[in-house]
Amino acid sequence: MSADTHARPGTRPPRATKPNGQWKVDGREPLNGNERFKAEENSLDVRQRIEEVYAKEGFDSISDDDLHGRFRWWGLYTQRRPGIDGGRTAQLETSELEDSYFMMRVRTDGGAMTTEQLRVVAGISTELARDTADISDRQNIQYHWIRVEDVPEIWRRLESVGLGTTEACGDCPRVILGSPLAGVAANEIIDPTPVIEEIQRRFIGDPELANLPRKFKSAITGHPSLDVVHEINDISLVGVVHPELGPGYDLWVGGGLSTSARLAERLGAFVTEDQAADVWHAVVQIFRDYGFRRLRNKARLKFLLAQWGPERFREVLETEYLGYALADGPAPEQPSAPGDHVGVHLQKDGRRYVGVAPRVGRVSGSILTRVAELAEAAGSRRVRLTPHQKLVVLDVEPDAVDTLVAGLEELGLTATPSVFRRSTMACTGIEFCKLAIVETKATAAAAIDELERRLADLDLDQQVTLHVNGCPNSCARIQTADIGLKGQIVTTDQGEQVPGFQVHLGGTLTDSRNPDEPVLGRTLRAHKIAAAELPDYVERVVRAWDAGREPGESFAAWAHRADEEALR
Repeated sequence: MSADTHARPGTRPPRATKPNGQWKVDGREPLNGNERFKAEENSLDVRQRIEEVYAKEGFDSISDDDLHGRFRWWGLYTQRRPGIDGGRTAQLETSELEDSYFMMRVRTDGGAMTTEQLRVVAGISTELARDTADISDRQNIQYHWIRVEDVPEIWRRLESVGLGTTEACGDCPRVILGSPLAGVAANEIIDPTPVIEEIQRRFIGDPELANLPRKFKSAITGHPSLDVVHEINDISLVGVVHPELGPGYDLWVGGGLSTSARLAERLGAFVTEDQAADVWHAVVQIFRDYGFRRLRNKARLKFLLAQWGPERFREVLETEYLGYALADGPAPEQPSAPGDHVGVHLQKDGRRYVGVAPRVGRVSGSILTRVAELAEAAGSRRVRLTPHQKLVVLDVEPDAVDTLVAGLEELGLTATPSVFRRSTMACTGIEFCKLAIVETKATAAAAIDELERRLADLDLDQQVTLHVNGCPNSCARIQTADIGLKGQIVTTDQGEQVPGFQVHLGGTLTDSRNPDEPVLGRTLRAHKIAAAELPDYVERVVRAWDAGREPGESFAAWAHRADEEALR
């Protein structure tokens, strides 16, 4: 026996490395509770029990693994019980925090809906969800107050118009972000619609892809504004023109935020339209087979990419999964226009599209019904949701633009928003979310009103993005905002514990305002603000930027070079 097999005298033998739960490395033995219930049966199969048992017998009949696990595969999470303050979020068990109602997400890949579909989505809201409807930054509609008894009827209505909730949540391929201007933009590089539709047809609901280590987020755009936040998705296909192969996609992998934010990396690979769905499928399979499953907080593709690096990732992609090499290709060019598509703009067919801003994504079934009516009166049969909590009406006849814009304005959906109305986003917050610590929607909406009034004297030539999140999980993308606020309980100077925020400053993705590389926000770890002080703080820091910036300097660039005292 070799001496190498024995520990040296006076030393302990090396500790065995714990398995990460990678199927192709460690085998498929479940290493935690989530992996156990996923191994027991395909999570998509819970639909039959929802329809045949739970919808008939009620909330109390739902098993724990279904309620807190498999329901997610059909877009369902229990919502927060009213009246539980944020200081108790981490102290209570899920069963103590949750209500007997659900949040439900509708799957709208690319944010695309016909006005007929929008009417159905709106009708469900008004009749079965207490008129709730939020436009999320994942480009879909989110309901609240859903009863399990009503879920089969909701599915029936959605599926009658080609929509659904399949894999809207869960450890699976979630909604695919797509350019809201797919197929209509005059300056579009490539229309992503065929690729998104092929992925939907072939892979969404596929049992072989329904047990991933955790969620898998996708984004596909062919628009030069880079309008799908491609740096923070597990996979992104970004439109570029290859000097020899023509229009296609640049491949990015491994982005994600939450508590361990990481920007995606280019693999340097060019993907043709014909290859795109297969490449997407191959990346999902890499995540399924090699992703870390032992610890939930390490079970995202970004951690595998960090371990492997882009070169090895591309090698495994090409040799183990595709069976061919991808061509090298160019990087996307810096965008010259914002990617939120707010305002009135020309389509390639001579008609117009109109992008409008609700307040932090909050709408309602009543509002959406009226949007469908206004759109149809303007000659449109198509709307799109955006990854920036905005809504776009396509195919508007030129002589109908003014009437449409005025009608939408009456609904609180403006095509000419202020800087802060346009660029403020907020997650669901403590109103409905079990993970939240602070209120977000109303807090952010009230801040918009205050900032519009207080900063009216400033001639701001740039957007200043303000993202408000109720917990550390960054559903509102706080690390990518000029001013990102992460909800937590803070202690005031008087020693009182109150809802508040930790401050992140200077985050930015590839954007027309920012000529530099995308960068995550700077965390002011020692600086916390009470929720009631939000407008005061934002006013103070925006005025400091306006007074101290170089000509044309973005907020993000200034925030990263400024002394911390100036950021307080």
